[in-house]
Parts: sequence; structure tokens; C-alpha cells
Amino acid sequence: MTGCAVHSMLEAGVGYGAVDLAVKMMRPVLMNEEVTAKARVTHISRSLGIAEGAIRNAEGKLLASSSAACFIKRS
Repeated sequence: MTGCAVHSMLEAGVGYGAVDLAVKMMRPVLMNEEVTAKARVTHISRSLGIAEGAIRNAEGKLLASSSAACFIKRS
């Protein structure tokens, strides 16, 4: 999800790849449990994008959090 947040900020034809990804699992995700995943870009430059994200259950309890740093490959 964090990579997708960075990707959404790029122009068509610009590529990216993760150089660092950290995921913290706080609670188990139960089978068939409805969850919501949200991510936001905290920094974007010509060559680097940084994003953080969270997965929550229907009650709003935090199940997992993540952060990612992505290199941006421009032609």
C-alpha cells in the first residue's frame, strides 16, 4: 500500500521500487475480517518517495503499520 501511495504521485511512465520497507503487525488479521488500508506520502522528491500506512479493522483498531522508502526512476 505504501508503494502504491508513492506511485499515485508520479507522472505516467515514471517507475519506482522499494529500497526500504518496514511492517509492524500489532494484532492478528482474522479470516474474512473486513479491514481498511490507508497510506499517505510524507515526502516526495525527484528521486525519492517516502510513505507510511496503516491497516485497521472495522472497529478502528490498528492491526498493522508500515513505512517505505522508494527510489524513483525517471527516464
